[in-house]
Amino acid sequence: MRCYSCHHLSFKTLCSECQEKLFVPTIRKRKAGSLEVISFYRYSVLEPLLLHKHQPEGYRIFKDLAKVTMKPFIENFVREDSKPVAIIGIDETVRGGYSHVAAMTRQMRNKLSAPLHASLLSQNSVNYAGKTLQYRLDHPRDFRYQGPEGIDAILVDDIITTGITLQEAQSTLIRHNVNVLFALTLADARG
Repeated sequence: MRCYSCHHLSFKTLCSECQEKLFVPTIRKRKAGSLEVISFYRYSVLEPLLLHKHQPEGYRIFKDLAKVTMKPFIENFVREDSKPVAIIGIDETVRGGYSHVAAMTRQMRNKLSAPLHASLLSQNSVNYAGKTLQYRLDHPRDFRYQGPEGIDAILVDDIITTGITLQEAQSTLIRHNVNVLFALTLADARG
């Protein structure tokens, strides 16, 4: 196999040299409405990798990126908080043979954090790529939640652009008495 960045031979999706020099996470925080969103990379850093989202190799890419970012983050979070927390992926619908968001949330499982796979699904599969804010507002995702109520949760998505999707997901969960602590994304399209 080859590194998806430098194309040198590697057993990993990203070779050790690229991980150490090119793909060093830099945590960014921003607000989407009342929701705090924590991202690990600028979108421009990950763009070539994220474009594999609905291709077979995307599963390994998203899994490996989550393993080096979201997994250590959640391990540190539950060590400090020590209360159980649910991990809820934004629309874990299977496309291209897998769900890229489920590949990420799966990496966050430990004794105090458990993914609630496919519990928050979009009823509207509109594609937001390259669309305006007004278009996004006019075509909501129409999320349906089918999971436990009265829990603490962390939302997970691949990218934050405008934050509209995360805000809509948070609103849906609040209606089901789910306390959304914050959201995690791999990349922030700002910057």
